[in-house]
Amino acid sequence: MTTTNYGAEQIQVLEGLEPVRKRPGMYIGTTGPRGLHHLVYEVVDNSIDEALAGHCTHIEVDINNDGSVTVTDDGRGIPTDIHPSTGKSALETVLTVLHAGGKFGGGGYKVSGGLHGVGISVVNALSEKLEVTVWRDKKEHTQIYSRGVPVTELTAKLNKENRQGTSVTFLPDTEIFSVGIEFDYSTLSGRLRELAYLNAGIKITFTDSRPAEPHIETYLYEGGIKEYVAYMCREKEALHKDIIYVSGERNNINIEVAFQWCIDAYSDNILGFANNIRTIDGGTHLEGLKAVLTRTLNNIARKRNKIKENEPNLAGENVREGLTAVISVKVPEPEFEGQTKTKLGNTEVRGIVDSLVGETLNEYLELNPQVADTIIEKAVQAFKAAEAARRARDLVRRKSVLESSPLPGKLADCSERDPERSEIFIVEGDSAGGSAKQGRDRRFQAILPLKGKILNIEKTDDAKIYKNLEIQALITALGLGIKGEDFDSTQLRYHRIVIMTDADVDGAHIRTLLLTFFYRYQKNLLEQGFIYIACPPLYKVERGKNYSYCYSDRELQQKLAEFPANANYTVQRFKGLGEMMPEQLWTTTMNPETRTLKKVEIEDAAKAEELFTILMGDRVAPRRQFIETYGTRLNLQDLDI
Repeated sequence: MTTTNYGAEQIQVLEGLEPVRKRPGMYIGTTGPRGLHHLVYEVVDNSIDEALAGHCTHIEVDINNDGSVTVTDDGRGIPTDIHPSTGKSALETVLTVLHAGGKFGGGGYKVSGGLHGVGISVVNALSEKLEVTVWRDKKEHTQIYSRGVPVTELTAKLNKENRQGTSVTFLPDTEIFSVGIEFDYSTLSGRLRELAYLNAGIKITFTDSRPAEPHIETYLYEGGIKEYVAYMCREKEALHKDIIYVSGERNNINIEVAFQWCIDAYSDNILGFANNIRTIDGGTHLEGLKAVLTRTLNNIARKRNKIKENEPNLAGENVREGLTAVISVKVPEPEFEGQTKTKLGNTEVRGIVDSLVGETLNEYLELNPQVADTIIEKAVQAFKAAEAARRARDLVRRKSVLESSPLPGKLADCSERDPERSEIFIVEGDSAGGSAKQGRDRRFQAILPLKGKILNIEKTDDAKIYKNLEIQALITALGLGIKGEDFDSTQLRYHRIVIMTDADVDGAHIRTLLLTFFYRYQKNLLEQGFIYIACPPLYKVERGKNYSYCYSDRELQQKLAEFPANANYTVQRFKGLGEMMPEQLWTTTMNPETRTLKKVEIEDAAKAEELFTILMGDRVAPRRQFIETYGTRLNLQDLDI
């Protein structure tokens, strides 16, 4: 119904935390698994901020039997006295008022990740129940909330232990998180481990009480990000023994950088953080680091006569080949782009990073000329390989309309020209490609069949990458830029890139090779959520005129259990996509109304780096050890998945 009367009564006023419950995605990004886990991060970030301020040394995170989460710290405790503006306790104000916190005036916290002050109040709004306990001023204060509203008064009793700190227990609201409220242990452990690396000396204890035997892990890294780099490089062969470490503070901005070059790597892996927040879209701290690395190594190379007078400088991507680095900055007044905080904008940070890293790196390389020579030699080799690849690279570089570079002949493109509405299925083989081309919706679905297994980019230099026909087709069809260049999503021709392979070991291997290509060639495709995996059915079950599709062995067994004991039925196992009729492929795997797509995301950057190195790298011993360790727990056929 619509109304022609548009007056003041039509203007809806949302009070308190109502806006959060009305539009939760605005505050936590999504009401799916990522948003669910974000609730834990918001509470933990408050404890980390206490630690950064020097008032907290131990943070405990518990997943309880009922699925709720408890975060406890030994900080100062949220203030409980009456707030002059709201007339409520400061605790209730922080939990029920958006943008209320000690992080705006500069008095409560020197630096903070929870910049916008919406963290704990948003968690409260989106929880069926939240209980907070504060130990402060020799008292234990407790209050319980439901969906953002206090259901008890703030009570206080004597705290004989003279304990200090805050404990928050919350159970997410199934009205908001309709797809489920089950927390994933590995997702949370990845972030908690990362926080422990970024904040040297802070102890984080993580307990999962849901199994019969509780799972407990403790993260404490006195070496901080140096240990983080060592963790990421442990399966690689280091080019130099020492991890180069830079630490300093200027204008109240704290800078920490740790880095190491490895022999058996053809790309770089640089993780940037600002106030403990992963800046996947980069920013001024990463710009400063890249600039100073390029300039310093070129200066040293010329000084040591590794680059002749008439030769050009090494490019940034040459210098960074094989580099693993972590840069963490703590900024009192951070300027992030957008609520997602994925890019740091403070212009002053670039110069501070440049000067601090430049001084330390220059001194280190002057004192360790052998290390300088090995790093420069690797960069020179990378430069030569890049030059050898230039012609092949130019063939696949996305051309402008005036240059009218043709798309690969095997691509069946869609008619839609808006990338946000377009999707491409990367299909294994011509047979499956034929079914997919016939079954698709030509308006918005493109099909790119690939022949066999593509090159393993993990152990291949650029020259071979650009000469490979299948990779040429992939780069051109998707509209990707050149490896090592900043990612430009406006050049991407499709915003859903779907890997669709057979449900067998070969299909799983091809999927892994494609994921390796995206991870090493253009990691931002994964980080920004453009890569998906199609989920074709494994079985078709027919009984009389009725049939249904099953997508796993468990689903098949459940379906068969529904039939009477003497029922006649047939089960067809789809080993390849080519076995499916075009209409079947459309209905089960390609139709947006009925299909299931898995979005590929990087939750734990260090773990992802380690797995790609182990499973796809040159060294056999770590891969054998991985298979021996996990082969007993997993179906060995699933190792490529």
